[in-house]
Amino acid sequence: MTRQAVILAGGKGTRLRERLDGRPKPLVDVDGTPLLGRQLQLLARNGFDSALILVIHAADQIEAFCRETDFGLALTTLDDGEAKGTAGAVLAALDRLAPRFLVLYGDTLLDVDLARMWEAHAHGGAAATLFLHPNDHPHDSDLVETDASGHITGFHSYPHPPDALLPNLVNAALYVIEREALTRWRDASPPLDFAKDLFPRMVAAGERLRGYVSFEYIKDIGTPARLDKAVRHLRTGVVERARSSRPQKGVLFDRDGTLNQLAGHIRDHEDLHLLPGIAQAVRRLNDAEYRVGLVTNQPVIARGEATLQDLRLIHNKLETELGRSGGWLDLILLCPHHPDAGFSGEVASLKIRCACRKPGIALIEEARERLNLDMQQSWFVGDSTTDMLAAKRSGLRSILVHTGEGGRDGRARVTPDVVVDDVPAAVRFILETYPALRDRLAPLTARIRPGDVVLIGGRAHLGKSTVARALAWTLAERGGKPLDLALDRFIKSAADRDGNGLLGRYELEAARAMLSPWLESGTATELTLPWYDRHTRTRHPAVDHATLERETVLILEGVPALLFALPESPAARRAVHRVWVGGNEEERHRRILRTLTGRGSSPAEAEAIYASRLRDEDALIESGRRSDDLQLTMDDLLPAPAG
Repeated sequence: MTRQAVILAGGKGTRLRERLDGRPKPLVDVDGTPLLGRQLQLLARNGFDSALILVIHAADQIEAFCRETDFGLALTTLDDGEAKGTAGAVLAALDRLAPRFLVLYGDTLLDVDLARMWEAHAHGGAAATLFLHPNDHPHDSDLVETDASGHITGFHSYPHPPDALLPNLVNAALYVIEREALTRWRDASPPLDFAKDLFPRMVAAGERLRGYVSFEYIKDIGTPARLDKAVRHLRTGVVERARSSRPQKGVLFDRDGTLNQLAGHIRDHEDLHLLPGIAQAVRRLNDAEYRVGLVTNQPVIARGEATLQDLRLIHNKLETELGRSGGWLDLILLCPHHPDAGFSGEVASLKIRCACRKPGIALIEEARERLNLDMQQSWFVGDSTTDMLAAKRSGLRSILVHTGEGGRDGRARVTPDVVVDDVPAAVRFILETYPALRDRLAPLTARIRPGDVVLIGGRAHLGKSTVARALAWTLAERGGKPLDLALDRFIKSAADRDGNGLLGRYELEAARAMLSPWLESGTATELTLPWYDRHTRTRHPAVDHATLERETVLILEGVPALLFALPESPAARRAVHRVWVGGNEEERHRRILRTLTGRGSSPAEAEAIYASRLRDEDALIESGRRSDDLQLTMDDLLPAPAG
């Protein structure tokens, strides 16, 4: 099928007059290239063979521009004669249009995979497909509502009622339309505008319209301020980085206990309340060009306690609250299933064991595909061990927050990559702390070679595991093969300890025996790793498996890591790098008390444990410290919370 585009290029450009120098708006200069030229180049790159350009003002200049430049398209200009509105102009030219055509506006800068959108429309079976996206001001935007399958169910023009709960989906003025679907609208009382008139009438008449939701770049540049912003985006790479073909960095969030207060199974939108600082934190990610998604288990559907419409209103409220601070979600995915039966009113068809309920990763895989996520540069933030396990299984970096369940659910044996107080702290870590830590580790990273060992030690609760993870990520980004091994895996169960202080709490000999074949000869070694449950103070053997290859960089992290004796082995010829992690004792004291009370200790018991650790750990740990160790203080890298 031929690919034809219709460009609505009849705008006078009153608001852009100072930038036009007598030219029509479609020929406004956008960083050295007329806007119309950029649009035609995009059409040619996406396989379009013709374009019909509807003109009014300074039509002769547009016609001359089309004659003078070869874009590889068959170009036709059609003078509207008078303003008819966006839909009116297309309806008046219906006899000149192909059976299927694309509509774009002459004051829009865009870099969209139009071929992909065209194919999505062809497979969707709709009369029209509208490009939709969230924005940072939904409260004063015309919004579009879709159902779970992507069909448009309503249009909501601004201004909205104060209590309206609407999704953050904005019509971006880019459409693929079937000509046949428009024939009934051309005669009697033709509508003037697509968004305000024609499309709402089509939906009301039972026509199928679909939404095509994408994060790709599309902006109206109809004012000097908008034009200047678009030029900045071109020059700084924002436009190019938003291409759907470019792997994207992203952050996926759990919902209950992470973004909003944990209040059991939320069945009504009135029960959803965002935690402090959430909207501003999400906005920071948006501004930093992260794709932001929500992945949530919602068994209330299977249990018959809420309907999909109830969930839609709950998520509309979530988007409304985020939008008030300029934040938005690029994607919302939910699992409606629940494996256990026995609930009054349950939906039998949804009472199944599925791949999408976390820690299953089907929804994360869907997010990866729809947002084109670079999984090594993306994160999952949640409050439960099932969130952390889902992140681990899918290759996402995991951040556990202390809000909600705070990892105390005990449903999975997994260690998060990073632990922070809440979502604002998680965002600060992603945007500030990790980049600063990566830079601080850069000299060390440059010295590390395949087969080396890195020992990361220091007192408890000062960020050793975070340093180890950051080093592992940085090495992996450089093509290395790091293995981050926490010595905390070898902590003895509380019942098995001999009371011999720090070293009596660890089975370091078991760790050394497991690692010896690789440490002494460098031969590939399969590891069967235990796991220590801090909440129950119990060690579980044979939980995880890992492989040490000859090229692996082994990162040993833990309180006694700098005391860990490595065998002398000329055969292995490996370098050993040492890192000491220190920090503020007051802050460490606070973290330890919070951790201990979170596990059930009384404040007095927590203080006693802290005091005993000071007596039996600190001097021994300090004895392992050497002057040539790389000295790190996480407090210098952790930005103070806003406010």
